[in-house]
Amino acid sequence: MKPHVIYAGMTSWYINHTARESEVLGGLAGYWMGNKCPAGVPREKYKRIWPYHLAQKAFYHLPFSDLEERMRWRNLPFYDAWMNLQEIPDGVNVVQGPMGSCEPLFKLAENKDSSILKVFDAPNSHPYSLFEIWQGECDRYSNGFRIPIHLAIKERIKREIDAADVVLCPSLFVRDSMIANGVPEEKCFVSHFGVDTSVFTEREKLPDKPRFICVGSLTVRKGHQYLFPAFEKVKQRVPEAELVCVGDVRPDFQTELKKWQGTFTHHLGVPHARLAKMLAESTAFVMASLEEGFARVLSEAMAAGLPILATFETGATTVVRDGIEGIIFKSRDVDGIADAMMRMISEPETNLAMGHAAYAAGAERNTWNDYTKRLLNEYQRRLGEL
Repeated sequence: MKPHVIYAGMTSWYINHTARESEVLGGLAGYWMGNKCPAGVPREKYKRIWPYHLAQKAFYHLPFSDLEERMRWRNLPFYDAWMNLQEIPDGVNVVQGPMGSCEPLFKLAENKDSSILKVFDAPNSHPYSLFEIWQGECDRYSNGFRIPIHLAIKERIKREIDAADVVLCPSLFVRDSMIANGVPEEKCFVSHFGVDTSVFTEREKLPDKPRFICVGSLTVRKGHQYLFPAFEKVKQRVPEAELVCVGDVRPDFQTELKKWQGTFTHHLGVPHARLAKMLAESTAFVMASLEEGFARVLSEAMAAGLPILATFETGATTVVRDGIEGIIFKSRDVDGIADAMMRMISEPETNLAMGHAAYAAGAERNTWNDYTKRLLNEYQRRLGEL
């Protein structure tokens, strides 16, 4: 049975790529989203969730990212109200939504037909793991800062996982967090994100001086409080080394940021074309996250031919083998991070070999079209089981 999928959510995250490629592959039935219609999605298959969009619009462009995230969840009643008025069209046999967006979508599917496959798309680890890890780091490094997601949302996401037929996991870390919190392993399907290989291309050579790059919001959840002291150790041995960080600064990192001003070069955000150039001019990509789904920039860095220096919690081990495409170090291991960076400086031949292996593993046959094919093939298999 060929999948015909409705993708629905309060915000698209990365699902716009999935919907676009589903249309190319003949699997898109509908795209219901708070965001605008993306290129490649036919207008007749798109519905904008206007109540949620209008409620959230005031917070999209404010410089307070924490406020935007808090309101993203507090405005869910507007999303639910709109969803409750919809009907699943005939012919739809799969519905998919990201965490927090699935509860009303799954109810629509259950009221329509019990044979509709319900897919929970997990951009992060199980909510119990996510809350515990993130809040724990806040308590250590941010003076008791409370994470911007209410505890009631944690339980909502848990209910969505319980109601799903498939939990789509972007990494082995996410899958393991689901299993650790009681989700049956057979319910999980692991597929890491794709990459736009027309933008991100393999680097040609090493930079003139050591330059490491990390992309993602500066937040205790992403482990910058361990990355910066590790880089200080590197600087003591190689003074000309550079660390470039791309991403906004979250409120939970403001206290730590004051300690490390001047340690790194900071860009709040850059266009994809500029990011591709920055990656291609780097020695290695480094990420010390304590909780992640699968950082999409991992695929982008691999497509740029960079060795990946990362924790298991970034999702990297889904595609990166320790010592082949990069180096996997333990989370919170300052010495381990520093040693990995030093190896990339002192062993240029190893660096180039790892970078080329990363390109082969992360870019070849890993476009967003490849990612979507994997999903649709799995949905077809599971529809047959239903």
